Amino acid sequence: MTTATEKAGIRNYLLVTIAYWAFTITDGAIHMLVVLHFHNLGYTPLEIAFLFLFYEVFGIITNAVGGYIGSRLGLNTTMLTGMVLQIIALAMLAVDPSWLSISYVMFFMALSGIAKDLNKMSAKSSVKLMVPDSGDSDSKLFKMVALLTGSKNSLKGAGFFLGGFLLAIWGFQLALITLAVGLFAAMLLTGLLLPKDLGKTKHKVKFKQLFSKTPQINRLSAARFFLFGSRDVWFTVALPVFFAEHLGWNHTKIGTFLALWVVGYGIVQAVAPGMLGNKKRDKGPDGNTARLWSSILLFFPAGIAVALIQGFNPAIAIVVGLALYGAIFAINSSVHSYLILLYSDKDTVALNVGFYYMANAAGRLVGTVLSGLIYQLYGLNGCLWTSVSFIAAATLISIGLPSHAKWQQIRK
Repeated sequence: MTTATEKAGIRNYLLVTIAYWAFTITDGAIHMLVVLHFHNLGYTPLEIAFLFLFYEVFGIITNAVGGYIGSRLGLNTTMLTGMVLQIIALAMLAVDPSWLSISYVMFFMALSGIAKDLNKMSAKSSVKLMVPDSGDSDSKLFKMVALLTGSKNSLKGAGFFLGGFLLAIWGFQLALITLAVGLFAAMLLTGLLLPKDLGKTKHKVKFKQLFSKTPQINRLSAARFFLFGSRDVWFTVALPVFFAEHLGWNHTKIGTFLALWVVGYGIVQAVAPGMLGNKKRDKGPDGNTARLWSSILLFFPAGIAVALIQGFNPAIAIVVGLALYGAIFAINSSVHSYLILLYSDKDTVALNVGFYYMANAAGRLVGTVLSGLIYQLYGLNGCLWTSVSFIAAATLISIGLPSHAKWQQIRK
């Protein structure tokens, strides 16, 4: 029989998921709108990458401070604040085109970056608080975080499609206004129904706790830095620009393809517990799982690069390679997202998740800048080989993550 506490946990989980979904659609759409719109205006790949520079820089800062604020004020506060900031960013980009200088766009993309990481940290941290303590709590935690993360990424794919589609039919300004109105409606629903003290700690959190982490959290965060840097170094700027310049794809086609990729990526994340055999045990993944799947991932960007060097049809090589890469990357990401919650207790989960996503944002920042710079200097192949080196670093760092047996000893 489901207890009242379990029912409340399920209700709150659904509310958080809905809020996260709504925000994620706008996050995917704003990325696609900015990349395609400014490429259409004649901006170079490096200039487009710099439009996202402060988006990632302030993501790093936000994750560090956001976990502290969430612990003090509650995760509902940080989640709603993120939604408000995203609405402001969308509205302020939907201004007269003469206002849209590089510095102006960088500023409001920075605001969007703050919003995104407040929302992500709040949603991911809250999952830990909604899993009741029981013998199979690790298994339930893996399934819940996989479902939240997977569905979020599928909807980010929908956002990519929506951004490209709205840009094609309505233009830049009206597309942004439409997104802002939709997010405002979701914010009202979340604000009215979500508990006000969700995630607030029982004791006063000290600021120095932001950077005082256990070895496994430090190591996992470092691996996360290189994992997401390896993706964004070729996915964020280089890939959509390559599609437009070398394959001649239009905005809608690029947005649709990247949307389908991210949707598929999210589906794999959501079903990762079943794929890893989690239904047969009460345990989730461990450090050995993270290391194994990271090493497998390494072969896919390398394979795409070799195929391009050997003169294979670039459209086929990239589409097939990217599909396989996305599936393996999704499993890696799902395992990491579970491990950070496993390594955290309920009273410090917001602090630890904020620190972990600070590393994630730093990896995205480095990857995004390198995506524009390396593509401009060495093309897509240069980006792919850089991705290989980043994955290799993540694999080596993962060697120190504890196995199930070792983690049980640490817990005691």
